Amino acid sequence: MGISSDVIRGYNDTMILCILIKGPSYGYEISREIRRLTDEKYIIKETTLYSAFTRMEKNGYVQSYVVEAEGTASGKRRTYYRITPQGEQYYREKCEEWTLTKEVVEKFIGREDHGDNS
Repeated sequence: MGISSDVIRGYNDTMILCILIKGPSYGYEISREIRRLTDEKYIIKETTLYSAFTRMEKNGYVQSYVVEAEGTASGKRRTYYRITPQGEQYYREKCEEWTLTKEVVEKFIGREDHGDNS
């Protein structure tokens, strides 16, 4: 069973920024890394990924730049993304938020009383 995109939606940016902290990358590579790191439990949709890039670039969290793909006669170009200092700060804030979110949600998950209000 995979993870619902509704559940993870608020953390797509965080996952992408986590990968970009290690260095610039491009869409397919980031998608593949998310898939690998989650043991294929979460596969980010292409539209979700590129919407996140657009939003994060607009917010100043990432910068994009184009690179000519090596070894191709067709002149293929790839758009790479790099994290900005604002993106690093946002990533740290989202990590703190996740710690708190997890703490709150765990109060309700796996409880033995299952809603017993007595």
